[in-house]
Amino acid sequence: MDRPRRPTASPFEFPPEAAFTWHSESDEPAPTRLSPVDDGLSADTALKRVRRGEFLRYSGDFHNAKQLLGALGRRLEQPWRARSPLEAFRAERRARQQEHATLSRIVVALDRGYRLDLARAPDVAEACRQVWGEPSEDFTVVPLKQLLGMLGAAEWRRKGLEVPGLKGLLHPHYGVYLPTRTDYVELLAAVSDVKGKRVFDVGTGTGVLSFLLLQRGAASAQATDCDSRAVACARENAERLGLAQRFQVTEVDLFPEGKADLVVCNPPWIPEPPKNRVDRAVFDEDSQFLRRFLEGLPSAMNPGGEGLLILSDLAVLLGLRPAGWIEEQFERCGLTVAWRKSTPARHSKAKDKADPLHAARSQEVTTLYGLVPTAR
Repeated sequence: MDRPRRPTASPFEFPPEAAFTWHSESDEPAPTRLSPVDDGLSADTALKRVRRGEFLRYSGDFHNAKQLLGALGRRLEQPWRARSPLEAFRAERRARQQEHATLSRIVVALDRGYRLDLARAPDVAEACRQVWGEPSEDFTVVPLKQLLGMLGAAEWRRKGLEVPGLKGLLHPHYGVYLPTRTDYVELLAAVSDVKGKRVFDVGTGTGVLSFLLLQRGAASAQATDCDSRAVACARENAERLGLAQRFQVTEVDLFPEGKADLVVCNPPWIPEPPKNRVDRAVFDEDSQFLRRFLEGLPSAMNPGGEGLLILSDLAVLLGLRPAGWIEEQFERCGLTVAWRKSTPARHSKAKDKADPLHAARSQEVTTLYGLVPTAR
């Protein structure tokens, strides 16, 4: 049954010189000037104006504003046919950066109740409070594309997500990596000796890896993440799943204090700089996070303990890492691969022949490494 639609209020007045709070995932400075536009603006004119550096504050119809974003996106240059996977990756990143720089200049205003200044606009207040908390100014300005992403995330959070092997639904938050790729989650089934173990989960995100291990009999899980949104998300999910008594999560860069029997990590797998806060779940500049995790892993394990590293080989297929790089890091850090289990990627992009990176993604393999300290 469809949920009843809440009636929307008429758009409010946004004074031209009003002070406002600016929200941007890429930490872009707040615009010093907002140019008001409405439904009479064509996509071609909008493209010319944003390329000149203008921020266009849309004050027309909500559905027309979404159509404008789509029309702008179709006018942007698409990645050309590349001669190598690495060239395709570079072109794809440039295209996504151009898309962000262009579309993020179509902005909208919200009042102190997070009411959107557009006709036929949905109620966005709950989605905004989930991400930002209560407003500090009378007005808030945000890129429309970002706000649409927040609305989609709020719906995922409301409905919940089924994860293979997890008893109960996972409720992801905006800005926290959404575990729709189930290959890496399913690899944890290869870990047979779980009961009674103390677990560290480094870079926990939603907390899904901790929850799978706890439901299989782990005694406790201490999770960490450097992002406050992930910490809040994992804590809420533990409570929803009835695991809060055996689960703790703290905002820490890498390892918690102490030692564990199992130390699990699914790190960002692309060794490139993140462009925004959301990117940090996938992009790890110069593999800094992964290097530091492996360097600290031997000291984080109890005697007889094991490290569980889940890692895609997409970086190798794209030419961002040489073959054998990860094995060299294991040796450098005094780690031995006790066992491994791999699975081919089954996510949608691996099957999409129109994807610019299909040649690499169709060959992608994700591996779970069981790591122990090298015997001396």
